[in-house]
Amino acid sequence: MSAPIVRRLALIGIGLIGSSLARAARKGGLAEKIVISTRSEETLRRAEELGLGDRYCLDAGEAVEDADLVIVSVPVGASGAVAKWIAPSLKPGAILTDAGSTKRSVIEQMAPHIPEGVHFIPGHPIAGTEQSGPDAGFAELFRNRWCILTPPEGTDPAAMAKLTAFWEACGSTVDTMDAEHHDLVLAIVSHLPHIIAYNIVGTADDLEAVTKSEVIKYSASGFRDFTRLAASDPTMWRDVCLYNKDAILEMLARFSEDLAALQRAIRWSDGEKLFDIFTRTREIRRSIVEAGQDTAVPNFGRDMAKADAGE
Repeated sequence: MSAPIVRRLALIGIGLIGSSLARAARKGGLAEKIVISTRSEETLRRAEELGLGDRYCLDAGEAVEDADLVIVSVPVGASGAVAKWIAPSLKPGAILTDAGSTKRSVIEQMAPHIPEGVHFIPGHPIAGTEQSGPDAGFAELFRNRWCILTPPEGTDPAAMAKLTAFWEACGSTVDTMDAEHHDLVLAIVSHLPHIIAYNIVGTADDLEAVTKSEVIKYSASGFRDFTRLAASDPTMWRDVCLYNKDAILEMLARFSEDLAALQRAIRWSDGEKLFDIFTRTREIRRSIVEAGQDTAVPNFGRDMAKADAGE
């Protein structure tokens, strides 16, 4: 266990990301003291039962007092309200970051409230599962995953280095980019797949010629994996759609054009075109495996024996 990176860490929001950060910080000795805040008394009580922190506060402003690092892990639509709430209590020199999957909207909401002398460095750990709540977290969530930071112009190098060191100690590889580019990249690699998954599962639910029991009983790996994405937190994904709508709409337009081309190929029995599309997209999968972002083990990397045992 290495020396603590920060003396006092405040976690605002204790769902999957927040609770995983608490566990990673505890396991790695990354903070001398961990303070946890959430607006739900029941959730806060559960975090205390799990021993995720050293102190627990319903008042987010109280939680960030004297904190060296504050990480906000709430639905992106709540970012502005949280920033306004905690701003008067942030000490000069504190680092404030977030974990939201949209960045331009978070900056627009939070930046106007940040006091002079506080280092605001928006961030996004690209890690997660379809589970939510304090019980869902685990210390290894960020291991071998990317964390993207979108530092504003003029960000203090020392603050940037400390935040980078924190995420690296959690197991992440840190990259930087501007907020608008981040939102465009995430629109295609994360937001659009989730939207498509929600839509496909919704279509299956609406079918009258196929019963719901048949959809569940005969689910092959493709549909089953769509249901995993579609089980993600609805509040979070509602906010993603509302606060990254420009980039998402652009990706949806491109997807619609490509889908129309695929429809034409099927309608006209253009086997050569279909083979070309499927071959090209197969290479993307291989590239993801080669990059270490997934495994080539059959069944999408899931060990069904462990799954059956509830592991």
